[in-house]
Amino acid sequence: MLLAIGLFPFAISTIVHDELQHRSSWIHATSQRVGARDATQFVGVGADTISLRGVAHAELSDGRASLDDLRDMADTGNAWSVVDGAGQVYGAFVIQGIDEGLKELGPDGRPRKIEFSIDLLRVDDVAPA
Repeated sequence: MLLAIGLFPFAISTIVHDELQHRSSWIHATSQRVGARDATQFVGVGADTISLRGVAHAELSDGRASLDDLRDMADTGNAWSVVDGAGQVYGAFVIQGIDEGLKELGPDGRPRKIEFSIDLLRVDDVAPA
């Protein structure tokens, strides 16, 4: 297992991402000053997002069914724990979006390859130090 969102594992039997982009941000308020750079003050943590990208091949898994399972999870509006295969816990995330591109369509319209991306947003609070 590469990663799990809630009880959904990213594995050979479901879908596998080949890219994970994790972005953390912090908020700094600014105030203009005459003759000097703007003054800044740290306000707190900002958005924490994860973007997953990958390709599902029909020979290995039913990528459409797996993406539909993730859509069903997103429809609940619930936050889901995100944990990687090494046991690192990223926090609780909601599924913000799923993009799906169907490639190499067969005569019946079924894709042999599905390119996908999944966008997650962290919603749990970070404990103060």
